[in-house]
Amino acid sequence: MRKFSFTVFLIFNFFLLNSQESTEELEIKKVIGLFFDGLHKGDTALVSKTLHKDIKVQTTYTNKKGKKILVTETREKLLKAIASKKSTTTYFEKLLSFTVRIDGNLASVWTPYEFYLNNELSHCGANSFQLFNNNNSWEIIYLVDMRRRKDCKTHLEKN
Repeated sequence: MRKFSFTVFLIFNFFLLNSQESTEELEIKKVIGLFFDGLHKGDTALVSKTLHKDIKVQTTYTNKKGKKILVTETREKLLKAIASKKSTTTYFEKLLSFTVRIDGNLASVWTPYEFYLNNELSHCGANSFQLFNNNNSWEIIYLVDMRRRKDCKTHLEKN
């Protein structure tokens, strides 16, 4: 009977831990979703809710001469760019998958994407988000994206 009770205890804890992980993962995905909802709408108030006050934002791409470029922006510059979106312009970033890793109050999220500007494929690439659980509220502390303008369909099919 004692072995049976211990086995039931282990199984219960296994499912409890897995459900906690999936709850955290859902909370993290909700934050990322809110970020993109605000981006698509040009709503800086929504985006601001997802960002830590000290976020670091970077973009990497290869220029026309083949040189690899890394650009660093501030939180304010990101929000200003989102706010300056014209009402006639549509943004849509289609996330192709989510890979979420969590350890305590740190999470890492990898999201390959396709970006559509006015319903036309503009570029593709991947986002890497780092999130911090700030007293039960996940916040983006680091965001870097990679942008590719050529061979999006071919590249995405390989990965």
